[in-house]
Amino acid sequence: MKIKELIALTAPELEAKGRDFRQEMFNLRLRQSTGQLDKPSRLRDLRKDIARVETLLTQFRRKLNSKIEVNKKS
Repeated sequence: MKIKELIALTAPELEAKGRDFRQEMFNLRLRQSTGQLDKPSRLRDLRKDIARVETLLTQFRRKLNSKIEVNKKS
């Protein structure tokens, strides 16, 4: 997935995407171990997609925490 597509998602949607990506990676690893994997490059793509999702989730959490801290100071 492209980063622009992921940026448009909300935090719960990103978490769901991350779970989906991880489940797909698990399934592909099983297929790889049995020699049935057709497209090994998909594993690398999934790893990068998971990293993108985790990066965006971290940014959401930091933004949320900074807003909470500003409200506590007021």
